[in-house]
Amino acid sequence: MAEEKKRGTVARLLDFAGDRRGLTYVGCMLSAASMVLSMVPYVCIWLAIRDLVAVAPNWAEAASVAGYGWAAFGFAMGGILVYFGALMCTHLAAFRTATNIRKRCMEHLSKAPLGYFDTHASGLLRRRIDGAASQTETLLAHNLADVTGTAAMFVALLVLLSVFDWRMGAACLLAVLISFGTLFMMMGGRNAGLMAEYYDALDHASKAGIEYVRGIPVVKVFQQTVYSFRAFKEAIDAYSEKASYYQGVVCKKPQSVNLTITEGAFVLLVPAALLIAPGALASGSFAGFVANFAFYAIFSAVLSTALAKIMFAAGGLMQAGDALKRVEEVLSAPTLPISDDPQMPADNSIGFENVSFTYEGSELPALGGVTFSVEPGQTVALVGPSGGGKTTAASLIPRFWDVADGSVRVGGVDVRDMDPHVLMDRVAFVFQNTRLFSTTILENVRAARPDASREEVLEALHAAQCDDILEKLPEGVDTEIGSAGTYLSGGEQQRVSLARAILKDAPIVVLDEATAFADPENEVLIQRALARLMEGRTVVMIAHRLSTVVGADRIIVLDRGRVVEAGSHTGLVFADGLYAHMWADYRIAAQWKIKKEVA
Repeated sequence: MAEEKKRGTVARLLDFAGDRRGLTYVGCMLSAASMVLSMVPYVCIWLAIRDLVAVAPNWAEAASVAGYGWAAFGFAMGGILVYFGALMCTHLAAFRTATNIRKRCMEHLSKAPLGYFDTHASGLLRRRIDGAASQTETLLAHNLADVTGTAAMFVALLVLLSVFDWRMGAACLLAVLISFGTLFMMMGGRNAGLMAEYYDALDHASKAGIEYVRGIPVVKVFQQTVYSFRAFKEAIDAYSEKASYYQGVVCKKPQSVNLTITEGAFVLLVPAALLIAPGALASGSFAGFVANFAFYAIFSAVLSTALAKIMFAAGGLMQAGDALKRVEEVLSAPTLPISDDPQMPADNSIGFENVSFTYEGSELPALGGVTFSVEPGQTVALVGPSGGGKTTAASLIPRFWDVADGSVRVGGVDVRDMDPHVLMDRVAFVFQNTRLFSTTILENVRAARPDASREEVLEALHAAQCDDILEKLPEGVDTEIGSAGTYLSGGEQQRVSLARAILKDAPIVVLDEATAFADPENEVLIQRALARLMEGRTVVMIAHRLSTVVGADRIIVLDRGRVVEAGSHTGLVFADGLYAHMWADYRIAAQWKIKKEVA
């Protein structure tokens, strides 16, 4: 990636253009040809003025004026048509580039560990992919063609300097030099990094805004204001400060000078004309002087448009460069390595062998030297204090992350040596935070096995105790969640999620506190669904409600990322260790009631 960043922004962007890369070059060449063609009418106008001045006041003798007029019209129309063709080429290349950026990013993210998405906000990733891809379109579709055409115009202008009056031509070029100087003051030198800082602040504000919107229920419940979300306010203030500084301080004076010079380039011709006019009168070439002045006066208006295009192109290049940096950040996301010689597991056992794991950016390991095993068909519960490493251990089985040391084995095979598709087919997982799509119940469950029939989905829903849910929905299993005010409670969503796991019919099941957000009625139904899901399968379950793990074949107690106890419920209670104390605390909590003191 470091080697790639040494290349220019345009070269790196065109790597995404694929087979339409050549259209960008064709479009730029057509744009240059269009600009040259569009300059010919000005030459024709100059020729017409020259002939009219030469025969003045006998205008009828200027017989060639009409021919010059038609020639000017023809070249102007030709320039427009060629420019249209140029933009067609560059737009086709730009759209393909943006599409390929999105596809490349999505393809790369599909290979990233699932745990990556827990630490990277979905809204931020979407903005980086979709927003950044959109920002590149303006550069490739318009700016490159305009810059190429403007460069061709400047080359043609240098040629015209030797054909007409070089002194008035130099006056026009002075406006160009001043404009370039102001652009460098705004976008070059130490100000080059301000655009990146501006977009960093915008990214941060976007992320903070998403977090604030998700937290609105909490704000309303506790009657707080927006200022209670300090991170959101600070992000807005930081973005406002960057925008105000760049636009109001850095760009204020240079942009004022730039606009004054480019829009009033004609003014620079006046001093040059006053210096040249006496010599033209003395030499008897005043008619040629008038014609030359008319040409450059008209041409100065073209300079204004061309310089404006360069300014927008410079801004587009900075935006595209920043967008490309964000795309490359997505493409640098870690991916799960795939074995060249994948192995098939012998059975459905699970084994942790001296496993250690540390989250990115953390100084303390989440797991350290964890070793335990789960035999095929066994149910093993992971319990322990919050932050003990239970969820981390469970997430390593389906390879949400890869271990730092040691190995996690399924059927005697290191999960890193298995085909990812084979591993995912063998493992079904149900977490406390369920996620359902904004589609029908049928399609939500079928997501586990897209080729499943309608009858198989209904059977899975029945096994997951979802019959009462389907009965109350207006269109039953075909009801779309979220439409027409149709929403499910947390416990109902959990049962639909369990139906998805049942339909998958994987031999290994990972449960992360599946009854965490269920009310008593839903909990009973979820427990029945879990019993159906766990039949004949290897199960690793995480539970805070210790009553749910009493019947487990084995209980692993994790504390501060290490296994401190292991055994059956009865054995651990008699051992009088951490589990026994947790069990005692749980029993006291289960018996707690709200009491009203009687006077």
